[in-house]
Amino acid sequence: MTLAIKLVIIAALILSIFIPFGYFLHGERTKKRYKRSIAFNAFFFFGIIVIAGVMMFITDPVQAAQASSDAGMSTGLGYLAAALSTGLSCVGGGIAVASAASAALGAISEDPSALGKSLIFVGLAEGVCLYGLIISFMIIGKLG
Repeated sequence: MTLAIKLVIIAALILSIFIPFGYFLHGERTKKRYKRSIAFNAFFFFGIIVIAGVMMFITDPVQAAQASSDAGMSTGLGYLAAALSTGLSCVGGGIAVASAASAALGAISEDPSALGKSLIFVGLAEGVCLYGLIISFMIIGKLG
């Protein structure tokens, strides 16, 4: 695959994620719009994955001259994967902590003996961020 095709596939994958949820978040948030955006996302995401897989097998074999340029591309995409694993896990962990911490504060205000139980759930939500950070370190370790 040429660099242009790779960039088009990457852009299409990113757009297949952001466009459906932009559609959902922009208008009235109903269950029907949510299901439609999930279906659109799944259809295009997996369709693009299938097209990318087919494109890998129908192109010419990789030559030695292209190997060095592809190594730079794979290193760059590896760093992108490390950044995305950290970023997405922290966003998910932040959402989980927001829900768990507010519920924990409500439970503690009614019954102070629930502090230990509620802190466990907040800690589990923060663990998601740490797992994403560990995975990004593992990815960076494989690149270098």
